Formats: sequence, structure tokens, C-alpha cells
Amino acid sequence: MSKKNKEKKPKIKPGRLEKREARMGYLFIAPWLIGVILFLLYPLGQSFRYMWYNIRITPLGTNFIPVGTGNFTQIWLENPEFPQGLVKYVWQTIVEVPIIVVFALLIAMMLNGRIKCKGFFRLIFFLPVIIVSGPVMNMLVSEGASTIPSMNIQAIISAFSTFLPQKAAEGVGEIFSNMIMILWYSGVQILIFLSALQKVDPALYEAAKIDGGSGWECFWKITLPTIKPMILLNAVYTVIFLSGNEQNELINMIENAMFSGTKEKGYGYASAMAWMYAVIVTVIVLIFFALLGSKKDAYDRQVKKRMKSLKKEERLHKKIQRRNARNARKFEKATDSGKYKTYDGSGNY
Repeated sequence: MSKKNKEKKPKIKPGRLEKREARMGYLFIAPWLIGVILFLLYPLGQSFRYMWYNIRITPLGTNFIPVGTGNFTQIWLENPEFPQGLVKYVWQTIVEVPIIVVFALLIAMMLNGRIKCKGFFRLIFFLPVIIVSGPVMNMLVSEGASTIPSMNIQAIISAFSTFLPQKAAEGVGEIFSNMIMILWYSGVQILIFLSALQKVDPALYEAAKIDGGSGWECFWKITLPTIKPMILLNAVYTVIFLSGNEQNELINMIENAMFSGTKEKGYGYASAMAWMYAVIVTVIVLIFFALLGSKKDAYDRQVKKRMKSLKKEERLHKKIQRRNARNARKFEKATDSGKYKTYDGSGNY
């Protein structure tokens, strides 16, 4: 039967209730869509356009002077602070993100245990997220509240400089000098890990303990694989948070370039810096995604391999059946035409 002769399935039109639910759904996501268009997509497109111009704001209006890639070459050739800041930012982010995520996981596991006053301790660890932000953070950093007074930073830098380059050792020393501030950034991650730990089925731990599993084995075999997606989420969140933090030198550098009154700098110059910075942040996020992304375990790979082998055997079996049927038809035609004679068992053909 041809495709034209086949009966078309009737299209079922959505009813009034479905249409109403669809309209309500669009209505609920409309604020988010408007916000994304106005405050994300439009500024991104605008900054992408700005980075190819030298923008001058005059009393007569805004002048756009095309410079091509001039902003990028000017940044790399005439502003050594920005490339050095990028290298420093990459090194600190790669080191600080694991510290924050591991600290948040440890605190979340302790808060998930059987301890008294859980709500109070959760408030203590989340309180810096509310208080330590904006001007409060700048004031605390200026007063030295983010450092440990008894820690000898120079001794740490000299110890690390014996087997690391001087710049890398200074980066590690700066991380130790800002250790308190780094741990202040773990409040949201603690809550995310805590919610993930509370979703783990307690029956898994009971079955593992019955089989003789220790707490260390339960952590590596049950807890860690279960909360692995949350580890990736916290790593990405931490990278984005550190990238847009008020204490980030690159953010301050871009802001100063944007509001600079010099002829060389301005909105176009700052947009070029911001896009290079955004590319570096995206690369770091992709690195953490490649390291922590969900991968299929050995059992899933074996199941997939077994399914492929079964499908291959099924295709081979169908091929043999078609070939046998084709040979049977050929033999039947040859027999009917008298080319072959059949023997009936009594001596007659």
C-alpha cells in the first residue's frame, strides 16, 4: 500500500483546559523571559558591538569610531596588568573552587548527622552569605577580618617556592591569607549539599552496614556517587560567584576602564576586556564540567554493550531467514519448471 493510500491519523486539537494551562504557563515565565531579553541578551549584544569601536561620549551625542581589533591589541600590548590579572584569576579559581566545595561538603555531612541545634549551626554557616556582601565585605577586608593574624604568609610562600614557580607560590600564599574570606563563600554550597544528603535513601546505608561496609566505604560507594551532580552544580556556582565578586580585581579593572575619561579607554575598551574575561570563565566552567560531569558507570556500559550485541544477533538472524526464504522460492520455481526433479522415496522421480 502506497503512502498516499494510507489513512492519515486525525489531529487532536487541544481542548480549552490545555489551552488555558498553556496560557498560564507562558504568563508565569513571561517575567523571566522579559528579564533575560532586557537584562541579558540585549546587553550582551550591545557589548559585543561596542568592543569593535572606540566610543566617545560628547555633548552632541555618542561617537562610534571603528577600530576593529584595536581594543584587543591595546589591552595585550599596552596594559600588562590585565593579562597578569587573568593568569592570577585562573590560578586562584582552580585552587579556591575545590577548597570551597570540599569544605562545604564536610560541613554539610556534619550538619546532616545526629547533632543538637542543627538549625542554629545552619544559620551560623549561612549568615556570612547575607551579611558579608557589598560594602560590608569591603569594610571587613580593609580591617583585615578576612585573614588569620597568627599565620605567617611569607613562610608559606617561601616553603611553596622551593618546588613551585614564584608566581604560583605567591598565589598559594594569597589563598592562605584570604582563607577566612574563602570559607565565607561556602554558605549556599552547604545548603545545596545538605539538601542532597537528605535525599539519600537510608536503606542503602543500612544494607551496606549489614554487608560489613564501613563508613569510609559508604561515603565512596553511596554518598559520593549520589551527590555527584550537586558537586558539579556547586563547582559551577562557585566559579560564577568568584568571577563576579566585588573583591575580584578584574571586575574592578573593567569597571575603571569603562568609566575612564581617557581617549584610549571607555565602553569599547571595557567591553573587549569583559568578553575576554567571559571566554576565560567559560573555559574554566567547561574544565570543571569535563572533570565532574556525569559519566556512565561500568554496569551501564555493559548493559549498552549487551543490547548492541543482541540487536546484532537479531539482525543476523533475520538476514539468514530472508536468505533461506529466497533460496526456497528459487528452488520451488526451478522444481515447477522441471529443472530439478524430486525423489519420492519409492524409486520414482
